[in-house]
Amino acid sequence: MAGVAVVASGNYDLEIDTGFVQDAFTLDDATAGVLDNTTYVLDGTTQYASVLDGINQVFVRRGRRDQGDQFGAGTMTFTMLDTDGIFMPFDENSPYYDTAEAKPGLAPMRSVRLSRYSATNVKEYLFVGKIVNYDYNFALGGLDTCTVFCADDFYLLSQTYLDEYNVSEELSSVRVSAILDRPEVAFPVANRNIGTGTQTLGGDAAFTIAQGTNVLGYLAQVNEAEQGRLYMSRDGDIVFEPRIGTTLDASVADFHDDGTNIPYNGVGITFEADQVVNRAVVQHLGSNNPQIADDAGSQATYFIQTYSITNSLLHNDTAALELATYLLDPNPEPRYTSLATGFPLLSSAQRDTVAVLDIGDTITIEKSFAPGTNPASLAQNLAIEGIEHTINVNSGHSVTYYTSPVIVLNELILDDPSFGIINADNGLG
Repeated sequence: MAGVAVVASGNYDLEIDTGFVQDAFTLDDATAGVLDNTTYVLDGTTQYASVLDGINQVFVRRGRRDQGDQFGAGTMTFTMLDTDGIFMPFDENSPYYDTAEAKPGLAPMRSVRLSRYSATNVKEYLFVGKIVNYDYNFALGGLDTCTVFCADDFYLLSQTYLDEYNVSEELSSVRVSAILDRPEVAFPVANRNIGTGTQTLGGDAAFTIAQGTNVLGYLAQVNEAEQGRLYMSRDGDIVFEPRIGTTLDASVADFHDDGTNIPYNGVGITFEADQVVNRAVVQHLGSNNPQIADDAGSQATYFIQTYSITNSLLHNDTAALELATYLLDPNPEPRYTSLATGFPLLSSAQRDTVAVLDIGDTITIEKSFAPGTNPASLAQNLAIEGIEHTINVNSGHSVTYYTSPVIVLNELILDDPSFGIINADNGLG
């Protein structure tokens, strides 16, 4: 099995781009400069250093904790024990020092990737991004350490700014692609997974993108109009998903606390006033006429609680009113907001399932209650919004998922008194 064994969790690898190209064609070199050879090619292959065997713990955070938040850059941190001094940036004898360029091979903005191998030795990425900072710590009389801070490619988008751009009226997904295509952005086409949006964005003078507009901030504004998801996947692709609505998506992982299905060791439950939105106001950039949606019954019970968007990219008042109505959440309901599990609790097959769950996946959480409680147990289908991994080589891998409600479109069941009725809530699977 490839990689480094993590106790009761599987085999993992943590790779850092050293900056070297290991098999590039080199003119006048007796070996690498031979024409038509298949070993040394024009572009070569980036050389990665596997460093997990010198690390005790890796922490990854991706996504968002709540559906009302915008997605930011995913992060990963780890600390390397520098037993031989090879990670020190001044060490010219380090195997990672680029003597040709006279600079450290392990440097900021180099690629980094964390992976896990399945029971069948399939390599699955858990995080792909760039190194933002090396923080080297000299320890007098002890081992030096190097703490590495990483971020996914949302970090690059947050550091990039647009030139003035006269946009056209178009779907939100088309706008996302157009922004990524801009020469000052040039996000790789191979690393995009852009779903078809449902909302049309404005294109007249009021919607012109000003010089110096932050790329990630603008993409978040697009997603605010769409109310979908915009995030970096675990394997490094930018993902844009359409407005979250009713779904027939089946759960891809069922978590139970009764000894069946996938076990867990922590669940968060919320039932709070912050969940309530009973007045929503949306005004798009081309209008001076805010569109307002109210729920009078909720306001009478929970007072007026407002969600306001004053600079929406939506193209007209009708779309703005539809968004305002969509944003209403008049009645709070208790729900499971997070779930934690440890890989030592799981079977090999369960570990393979849990490791690759990603943002947007549907999971089921079922919890049993004390005897005599009604109901005796409760299961909820929920969507993953955020993920945190803690991988400790000596104690194992644990993961926490942050969730949001799934608006379930039930599958039509013939002769069922509830699900056998043909209406907006029941559909053919």
